[in-house]
Amino acid sequence: MNFNDYQKKAAKYDLSEATTDLKAVGFIEKVLGLVGEAGETADKIKKILRDKDGIISSEDKDLITKELGDTLWYIASISRYLNISLSDVATANIAKLESRYKRNQIHGEGDKR
Repeated sequence: MNFNDYQKKAAKYDLSEATTDLKAVGFIEKVLGLVGEAGETADKIKKILRDKDGIISSEDKDLITKELGDTLWYIASISRYLNISLSDVATANIAKLESRYKRNQIHGEGDKR
């Protein structure tokens, strides 16, 4: 499945009306959902490090895959609300990373590396 197909299919499960109004409850809910799901993903990995000496089981991978899927859903939804295709998000990210790589700026911090 490509990114844009995913984004279109994922919209079926959004109970809010897509809007570019950043103050709309539906938009805010998507942003908070993204942070929550990313946190759940991190928490699962933390517990694998803490409780399982960093050894990831098949069950762990399945659980992390589901959390990453939830994170992807929120990214796709926020992008759709902003009229940005998920494919454009992915393409822009790779272009940014490639630019940093070519300039040996992968390490460090800051948006304008």
